[in-house]
Order: sequence, then C-alpha cells, then structure tokens
Amino acid sequence: MQIYWTKINKIIEETPEVKTYLLDCPEGYTWEEGSHIHFALEGFNAGDKPNRSLIRHMSISTSPSEKSIGITTRIKEQCSEFKTILRQLDIGSEVAVFKTHNNVPLKREDKNVYLLSSGVGLATYRPLVLEYFERNDNVNQIHSLNIDSSKDFLFTNIFESASDQKFTAQFVDNRKDYYEEVKNLAEDKDGIFYVVGSDEFLVQNIELLREQGIKPAQIMLDKHEKRMSEFLSSELIN
Repeated sequence: MQIYWTKINKIIEETPEVKTYLLDCPEGYTWEEGSHIHFALEGFNAGDKPNRSLIRHMSISTSPSEKSIGITTRIKEQCSEFKTILRQLDIGSEVAVFKTHNNVPLKREDKNVYLLSSGVGLATYRPLVLEYFERNDNVNQIHSLNIDSSKDFLFTNIFESASDQKFTAQFVDNRKDYYEEVKNLAEDKDGIFYVVGSDEFLVQNIELLREQGIKPAQIMLDKHEKRMSEFLSSELIN
C-alpha cells in the first residue's frame, strides 16, 4: 500500500459548518470521478498499529481536471477527535492519503441518472456532475436531489439547473418534500439512482425505490460490493 504525504494548499469555508480542504496532488497520483480515499492526519502510523481515530474514509469532491484533491466535510462545534484536529490545521499542514477506490463512477448507459443525497453527501456527486458537463456521452440527463435541514445548501454554483446541458438540481429542507420527490423521480422505471448519505438514509431510500418498482441493479451506493449487497438485500429492507 502506497501512502502519499501531501500538504493542504487551500481551505474553503463552504458554509458555517462545512469546509473543503484542497490538497496538493502527489506526483503520479490519479483518480476518477466518484472516488473515495483514506484521509489521515499526522501520527496515524506512528505506532505498531495504525491509529484509526486519525483516519477517515472520505469522498474526493474535486474532479481530476482541477488538479487538487478536495475533501469536503462537516465540522460541528462538538465533534470527534479527528475533526477537532482537522479544524486546527492550516495551509501547509501535512496529511496523508491512500487506498483510492471507486464505487460510484458515472454510468453511461443512455439512461436518465438521478443523484439522491443528504447534506454533505452532495460532495460525492460534485465531480460526477463536472465530468458530465465536460462530456455527456451516453447519459440522457441528470437530476440531483439534495436534502439539507440546515438550509445551507452546498455547491449551488455547480448544482444549478441548466436546461441546455440537460441537468436539473433541486434542494429541499425537509423529509416530507424530499421523499415525495423521490417517488416522483421513481416513475422513471428505467433510470439509474445513486444514493449517498448515512446508513439510515440509504435504507430509507432503497426501501422507497424498491416499493416503486426500481430494481437493485438500478441503485448505486458508495459501498464495497459486500456492504452494497447487504443494503440491497430483501432481508435488510423488509
């Protein structure tokens, strides 16, 4: 396993609770839209065993063309040890990245794509949308639906409806409106539905989509194959 040590080159305050950390891209490091990475703080590998409290599994919120690795995360006033340390880091601070993997690449199957997310989960989709804007081959259209009760919606400069690019973006701040809209979207029985959020959020969305006749093969989750099978199994949602 190769560990890349790199530095923070910019910190963007997206909302009062959400920050994006842009990291220098190590020489030779590449990724695809939809990828996630292990993001670790200094000292995580100082002992005999990795200190897991200093490691987090994070989506990369930037596209490869932006040439910086973006990590977007919510940091509340009361937070974990990891985020307490992260909040104190500044430009030039060293961090480590390793184990890049991609469970949710943009599917190009001449179908409509629906991106369902909760809160900062939208960061996973940001590079997919940028990639789609650059090259929309074999994607009919994309619709993004995000729920965030804080009403501090993310990336509104990118997630903005553009009819000429066959892209629509929708933000809601309550569950009732969100799930009503999911039902409406699920009228497309041939669409591809991506879902990103907490485990509870995934289960609720999968259950609703399945009730509307959407098949497991049409549902994309940012989970390894074994975990994805568990989420999509009939035992889990019944």
